[in-house]
Amino acid sequence: MTKSKLTVYLAAPRGFCAGVDRAIQIVERALERYGAPVYVRHEIVHNRHVVETLERKGAVFVEELDEIPGKFPVVFSAHGVPKSVPEDAERRELMYLDATCPLVSKVHREAEGHHAAGQHIILIGHAGHPEVIGTIGQLPDGAVTLVETAEDAERLSVGDPDNLAYITQTTLSIDDTIGIIAVLKRRFPNIHGPRKEDICYATTNRQQAVKAIAEKCDLMLVIGAPNSSNSRRLVEVAVSAGCPSAYLVQKAAEIDWRWFQDVRTVGITAGASAPEILVQEVIAALRDRFEIDTDEVSVTTETTHFKLPRALTA
Repeated sequence: MTKSKLTVYLAAPRGFCAGVDRAIQIVERALERYGAPVYVRHEIVHNRHVVETLERKGAVFVEELDEIPGKFPVVFSAHGVPKSVPEDAERRELMYLDATCPLVSKVHREAEGHHAAGQHIILIGHAGHPEVIGTIGQLPDGAVTLVETAEDAERLSVGDPDNLAYITQTTLSIDDTIGIIAVLKRRFPNIHGPRKEDICYATTNRQQAVKAIAEKCDLMLVIGAPNSSNSRRLVEVAVSAGCPSAYLVQKAAEIDWRWFQDVRTVGITAGASAPEILVQEVIAALRDRFEIDTDEVSVTTETTHFKLPRALTA
């Protein structure tokens, strides 16, 4: 039977960012240097393929340090951790490596600076996300108020409206965040913001790449994990930018081929914690069923690189 034709637009940049690449390298280098097992608190990045690959190499993933049965090396995930976690590791005499993305660490330092200046901090982010938990955990209880939506910002009540600062989770939708910030600035004209955008370059670039192809596509596939904030935002951005339907899949096997009824053009992107091998598997699955023509649409070239901890390079 003749295959129907399908045009595939590949968004670029997509997939791994510098912070994710660094975090994975930290676990791999720790395994090389110290041998297995190396424990990792929380998923190093939100992607099962990555986690399972590292498990096969000897990494053991736990949610809390009390699950570690001895004095083994431990790595903290790319999302960052509350200050109580390294303090607990030191009490337990555990050698630890911090794989927190440097751009998340920048937000932590901003929070500390605002707190030192006596300002109450408004954190724009998603409740329960590890990055949000880690950022709030940099400061004493009550120092940070979480705002998730523009409606939250409208309802916000603060003790001293002239002594506020805001920071943001690094993996949010740019457009949604702009709206929340606009509400905060209207309600609290003296609020202090970051000198430079908190949303990371990789989140921004991947959202811009999706916007560049969204209107051309009948369907968008976003490759990423359901607990990956930046991947879920890409689905939202695709639809808001004009793509009729968009789906988040972790791998090719999760594609529902009924989605492709009357589809002639499909966009593909991947969240910042999804490896390129998963993109190529999706393309291969499409090629099995369609006669495909691929077109990579690039909005920028990424050159950012983060250094590994000195303990792994000395």
